[in-house]
Amino acid sequence: MRLLLMSDTHLPKRARDLPEPLWAEVDRADVVVHAGDWVEEPLLDELEERSRRLVACWGNNDGPGLRARLPEVARATLGGVRLAVVHETGPARGREERCAATYPDVDVLVFGHSHIPWDTTTTTADGRPLRLLNPGSPTDRRRQPHHTWLTATAADGRLSDVRLHRLPPRPPAPRR
Repeated sequence: MRLLLMSDTHLPKRARDLPEPLWAEVDRADVVVHAGDWVEEPLLDELEERSRRLVACWGNNDGPGLRARLPEVARATLGGVRLAVVHETGPARGREERCAATYPDVDVLVFGHSHIPWDTTTTTADGRPLRLLNPGSPTDRRRQPHHTWLTATAADGRLSDVRLHRLPPRPPAPRR
């Protein structure tokens, strides 16, 4: 099962649309995962229409319309992998321990908010691994060198082929 993970799209405030290479990934993916901060509903409408399956949550910049349509924490089992999707996990310091305590029943936690790609594995209290993934942002790189998203494969209870995709920064607009 081919997964596409994205977060912090901030449309239309940070970009008019998703980058074309990301739309191509949407078309290839079996499941699209979005970890919040949509900002407005049209992207949700389009992803619901265009995705084979969408697993998504709302973020701190999402208003009442998005919060009415999406959960704070989305959960799904994909290819035998138990997945949770949430926007915020708190500061980077102590993140692994906090997430292991809060999400002891999942294999993978996808989160957003920081716009900083993240890929670590921690251990839950019962000794199981918990992988933490943040795909960054495809539209608002903040202090990062690239706009980013992730792809992965879920099969037989394992997540594999996790790959960070990068776009170069857009050139600055010409001065007038």
